[in-house]
Amino acid sequence: MASIKNLKKDINYVLGDIIEECYAWELLNPKADTAACEKIIDDAIEGFDTLIDMIHLKNVENKKAHFKNIEASLEAKAVELISRVNKL
Repeated sequence: MASIKNLKKDINYVLGDIIEECYAWELLNPKADTAACEKIIDDAIEGFDTLIDMIHLKNVENKKAHFKNIEASLEAKAVELISRVNKL
């Protein structure tokens, strides 16, 4: 299992890059409707909060499985958000 510190960094970098990609899309398409892009940003922030809350749970039976689940959730959320960004 990687350190919790590195897992937090991964969450921050991955979701932060998706948000940056949305902002770049908005700059490249100034006349386009940005509602969908703003929704993606809101979902990325909500996902960040959820994953960080999962990391800070204290009463976990199997920590290794718990953190593997967090990593899998991060990957699933990132794939979902990236696919939405690509559809813009």
